[in-house]
Amino acid sequence: MEENFQQLFTFSLTVREAIANILIAFVCGIAIAILYRITYRGVSYSSSFTNSIIMLTMITALVIMVIGNNVARAFGLVGAMSIIRFRTAVKESQDIMFIFFALGIGLSAGVGLYAVTLASTVLIGAAIFITSKLNYASPPKREFLLQILYLDEVIGENPFQTTLKKYCSKNKLVNLKAVEEDVGSAIEASFYIRLKSEELGPAMVSDLKALGGVSNVNLFFDEN
Repeated sequence: MEENFQQLFTFSLTVREAIANILIAFVCGIAIAILYRITYRGVSYSSSFTNSIIMLTMITALVIMVIGNNVARAFGLVGAMSIIRFRTAVKESQDIMFIFFALGIGLSAGVGLYAVTLASTVLIGAAIFITSKLNYASPPKREFLLQILYLDEVIGENPFQTTLKKYCSKNKLVNLKAVEEDVGSAIEASFYIRLKSEELGPAMVSDLKALGGVSNVNLFFDEN
């Protein structure tokens, strides 16, 4: 009984095992970081966060090796970590998922479960990659507000349908407003449109601006 109790406060780890654990964590951390870069869909990609994923995986493995099965060390590290304050807000839920992914892989590598570590990296990584490519959770295509400012006497009545039908699966004229310009009176036409593909927006705006008599084109959408 006393021998079993003492084993709770002892931990044996060879240098070779420690190096192997750190290397496995490093390799898996790189794989997770590459996956993050490939699957990221936000608007504020951070290369420092990508590098931090690798370091987080390795540091987690180190912490687990230091703790081992020593209860005293575990409590000591909890106390030491409690003085650290993280001020950076995590905006994307995807980032939180990758943080937990790196932590889990680091834990597994730190205790020397190499098969579990490698298999989990491959399987979870494949699941993340497949779901990001299938994009099944994306909402239906958004509607955009398109505003075209043009000189009525130059361009005539609503000559935009050819261009809109080329790029849009749906378009609806919702407002016409007279506007005074330096070169004379103009018309501001507002359309609700649904693009065939959101990547076509810049090309459509360029084609509309190329029409004679068009002075300005604006395409509005919700960033959220």
